[in-house]
Amino acid sequence: MKRITVLLAEDHTIVREGFRKLLEAEDDIAVVGEAQTGRQAVELTRKLRPSVVVMDIAMPLLNGLEATRQIRKSFSGTKVVILSAHSDDAYVDQAIASGAVGFLLKQTSSHDLSRAIREVQKGSTFFSPSIARRLHDQKVPARWGALRKKVAHLSSREMEVLQLIAEGKANKQVAAELGISVKTVEKHRQNLMAKLNIHEISGLTRYAIGAGIIESSVELTIR
Repeated sequence: MKRITVLLAEDHTIVREGFRKLLEAEDDIAVVGEAQTGRQAVELTRKLRPSVVVMDIAMPLLNGLEATRQIRKSFSGTKVVILSAHSDDAYVDQAIASGAVGFLLKQTSSHDLSRAIREVQKGSTFFSPSIARRLHDQKVPARWGALRKKVAHLSSREMEVLQLIAEGKANKQVAAELGISVKTVEKHRQNLMAKLNIHEISGLTRYAIGAGIIESSVELTIR
């Protein structure tokens, strides 16, 4: 039997190990790699070409939503299932817009996780029951194309810069993290503000929180 290859992308080791143990009990699923950052998830997808990536949203260096977008753009054969502790519409909408075909709450049962992996591998979508009911009631599938266009006007680099700025990093820190010049960071910041019609750093942070790019807890760092 050909097993479904899975990459686990989760920055908390204990959570990641727990998911690995759950999936290792399944005869038809094989965990082939683990990533602790969004950037590592993209790199390991390139190297391992897993069938499915199970992706946390709140990932350091590159959030799970942008990592999903990059994976889906470059490796269309790999499906992405998002994991999150949040079920807010913003998170679900952004996950769909980024190309994810599944969204599970972290408190989901092991049965739902393995079932989600099997379903998306077959070409279906899979959402936690509470989210699935809400999507059905809102007729969200009709809006998916519009949602994807909503985030498409920001480049991958702009999304990376936006996340790091929203996390409170100064231009020099952003430049060092991404391996680019401070002037390039400043240019990306100007482009972000122009595209989003936002004119202060706190506004970019609020946008990132509202769009589900970073978790709301980061809002406490805004000065």
